Amino acid sequence: MRLIACCLLASLTAGTAIAQQRPVLTDADYTRAAHQLAPWTAPLVDHAVRSAHWIDARRFWYVDTDHGVPTIMLVDAAKRTKKAAFETRALLASLNATGLKEQNAAKLAIGDFMPDLARNRAVLSVGGKRYACAMVQPYACTESAAPSAGQIAGYLAQQGPADAVLSPDGKRAAFVRDWNLWVRDMATGAERQLTTDGVKDFGYATDNAGWKHSDQAIVIWSPDSRKLATFQQDQRAVADFSITTTQVGHSKVDTWKYPFVGDKEIIQIQRVIVDVDAGQVIRLKMPAEPHRSSLCDDVVCGEGPQDMQWAKDAKTLAFVSTSRDHKVETVRIADATSGAVRDLFIESVPTWFDSGYNDEGINWRYLSERGEILWWSQRDNWGHYYLYSAATGKLIRQVTQGQWNVDHPVFIDERSGKMLVAGVGLEPGMDPYYRSIYAIDLKGGAPKLLTPERQDHIAIPSSDGRYFVDIYSTPQEPQTAVLRSADGSVVTGLAKGDVTRLRAAGWQAPESIAVRCSDGKTLCHGLLFKPAGLDPQRKYPVVDYIYPGPFMGTIPSRQFSAAQGDAGALAQLGFAVVEIDGLGTPRRSKAFQDYYYRDMGKQAVPDQRSGIQDLAKRYAWLDLDRVGIWGHSGGGNATAAAMFLYPDFFKVGIAESGNHDNRNYEDDFYEKYLGLLESDGKKTNYDLQANQDIARNLKGKLLLAHGMLDDNVPVSSTLLVVDALEKANKDFDLVLFPRAHHGYGDQSYYMMRRRWDYFVENLMGATPPKEYRIERPGN
Repeated sequence: MRLIACCLLASLTAGTAIAQQRPVLTDADYTRAAHQLAPWTAPLVDHAVRSAHWIDARRFWYVDTDHGVPTIMLVDAAKRTKKAAFETRALLASLNATGLKEQNAAKLAIGDFMPDLARNRAVLSVGGKRYACAMVQPYACTESAAPSAGQIAGYLAQQGPADAVLSPDGKRAAFVRDWNLWVRDMATGAERQLTTDGVKDFGYATDNAGWKHSDQAIVIWSPDSRKLATFQQDQRAVADFSITTTQVGHSKVDTWKYPFVGDKEIIQIQRVIVDVDAGQVIRLKMPAEPHRSSLCDDVVCGEGPQDMQWAKDAKTLAFVSTSRDHKVETVRIADATSGAVRDLFIESVPTWFDSGYNDEGINWRYLSERGEILWWSQRDNWGHYYLYSAATGKLIRQVTQGQWNVDHPVFIDERSGKMLVAGVGLEPGMDPYYRSIYAIDLKGGAPKLLTPERQDHIAIPSSDGRYFVDIYSTPQEPQTAVLRSADGSVVTGLAKGDVTRLRAAGWQAPESIAVRCSDGKTLCHGLLFKPAGLDPQRKYPVVDYIYPGPFMGTIPSRQFSAAQGDAGALAQLGFAVVEIDGLGTPRRSKAFQDYYYRDMGKQAVPDQRSGIQDLAKRYAWLDLDRVGIWGHSGGGNATAAAMFLYPDFFKVGIAESGNHDNRNYEDDFYEKYLGLLESDGKKTNYDLQANQDIARNLKGKLLLAHGMLDDNVPVSSTLLVVDALEKANKDFDLVLFPRAHHGYGDQSYYMMRRRWDYFVENLMGATPPKEYRIERPGN
């Protein structure tokens, strides 16, 4: 560590016979920084288990690694035993004998593992191929035989261009073709058309939210694999949006429907149920409604339960209708045979409604066996569960309460009413973002803490809820994995992460921080990455990384990661890197998250300034005269806003792919957080969030970047700021990626290097190496 610091200091001071001469950074300095990125650091963490996969209610498997070599571990919870499924190097030898051609066991990337424990055999997916192996040495692996027509159909159903959705029994897959819904038989590959009246821009199960579009079929299979819940999506009157390629000769143009904030016509859905056996479409007896969900800016939100949930007997479907502005949620139940719809209850809120947290998914559940709806709401300022009758829509009771949040459900036993949930903010003195696992009862009562370790916990339950794998860590301590019973007692330890090799490579753990938010009273939490070789007598430039929410914060997880983007790399170059979850972000109180409602132009930005100022009172080596900021997407928006609103504080900014004026962005996102567009003919409620209108305030150095093929945030959003800066006669820098979408793909490392150069030159006052190339290990 001392050697690294001395090398960096030497490169910064070499040739400085004259004190004013600019320090020079070398290729070696950048190489040491690059070695703090995930491709270099992640392989240096041993025994950090990140997931587990249940085979049945008693047995599961996980992957443990030691010096990069993976070992598949099998655990029997009832017997309290664990063992390696294979000796990895012997397995590799057997796979190579079959034609794999990989000599390094650390590069054995196992994509899937499907054991047949009764026969003591397993199928492995490695390098895109499937191998059948015995689970006793010498393993005698063989490449799986050429798939049958049905297997090919199954592969296409899960991986192919049709983006089909497999039924629960695995026998059929639904997909979209020519705006209609089809089903494929998995055994024979035979296809059958289910709907016939779908036409262009008025198709069935189509996936288009404007900012996101694909060929994926949006369907929810019934538990008996006989029905589909979906919709006919009407976007015929919605405005077109296009992106144009840059190439020699005529450009290619991709056009689709993309509604903006304030558009009169937005995407509407007409809900339907499709009886797959009968080929019958049952339209729900209700009007068309906006393309919305109770949580995210799409009609579906990630994996897991959605806003359409089947009864276990498939006779009814519970669903939620969301108003255009996300202020009104209507919970309904439809009869799957007649299409009749009953309204159960309505929740209205003054700001916006969320049914959970975006990274964990929708939290409400249809408990059909109990005839109840388990509803998640922040109506008392905290995220809690409320139990409603599915027959009458009447509130039965509030299940959880207090100044903490139910983060997400882990397991629900409908018959007993027992639940496992993850919760945040309940344990005194603990980081409010760390999740703990609790046992609760639908009858109410105090939650019981099952995971006493003061770290962030992830629980993976068995199918019957008798056990759960508990994986816990912090930003400083790697994952520990244990198996617990439902009462929280530890059945057996599984693995304990080890960062010995990572530390030897120069890695420094970030420091968890709590600083004053801009309101002067609330604490905002975050991370501080201290400069490598820190000398408290020196002053260090500060780089603030920001993502302003409201649906997520700057720090996506409090789980351990060997690299948080390039924060560690920038710290290695000599910057202090700060990440703060400001006001307006989730997992605190509803008032905390609502703080910037209708004033989204400031979203979380004032808290960056107040937080860094507060931090500098503790650490005098933070140089408040040299503060930079950067972010991507919403963070790009916030970066430009910071440079324009606080030009005397933020001196250097890098705004990547920012949605700088959300009137040029999808309707569903900002209409939720800022409200529907309102105008008096002269001013609108969206004027305060338009970065181009305050661009004239720029004093520092600003680099704007955007992908020309961005199909999420239109490039026009950045070009509005470019135009305003030019009109104001301001100097700035611009990087455009002709082939890039919202992320920069194969140019991501180029953008990262430009980012390092920009901060080194303009914030540190040094000279970066000429056109350093960041490449992955082995390239």
